Amino acid sequence: YLQQEFNTSVKVMSIDLTSLQEIDRLYATLQQENIPVDILVNNAGVGNWGAFTAGDPEAQLNEIRLNVVALTYLSKLFTTDMVQRGLGKVLNIASVSGFMPGPYMAVYHASKAYVLAFSEALNVELKGTGVSVTVSCPGPTASEFHQQAGTTGSLFLKLLPMMNSTQVARISLGAMNKRKMVIVPGTFNWLMTQSSRITPRAILLFILKRLMKPVH
Repeated sequence: YLQQEFNTSVKVMSIDLTSLQEIDRLYATLQQENIPVDILVNNAGVGNWGAFTAGDPEAQLNEIRLNVVALTYLSKLFTTDMVQRGLGKVLNIASVSGFMPGPYMAVYHASKAYVLAFSEALNVELKGTGVSVTVSCPGPTASEFHQQAGTTGSLFLKLLPMMNSTQVARISLGAMNKRKMVIVPGTFNWLMTQSSRITPRAILLFILKRLMKPVH
């Protein structure tokens, strides 16, 4: 699609981003083929729904490896090169989950809180270098994520409005091109992030637990 739509060459590599060695292989290939990266989009992510104590520990650790470690390492490798060239843009995909704790998705929410805080801090560090970091925090989005995470039957998905992935991508890329630091696609999602900041923590956690508790 990209090759036809934009009349450009496209190189596809299949790698396991939970492996730092695989990320090194990706970076080495780009270096060897002299392909500079001016835009980095960290979109890969995974989540698991259910009680933390009942969850598969390897799956939970893989959430951290993909959502946190891979994103951090890719950002390190490519922003270093971008700063040397004096130009570049990074788009990290977090979530509205990053603004609040998530009972029954504790690791996922914590990982997205990391992405949000990391991206904001890095963007400020890079000011004046020609490199910017934008973090997008979408709400529920129609994609394969919910099937993978097992959240399709959850109460919060039934109650909250869902955007499609094309809408989220356009808004996120638009914000990146304008070098905005944080973007929350969708008015309802933005209101949700703001209300989470002013709602007393105990009340917020009570509501989130009710919305996210698995129904048997």
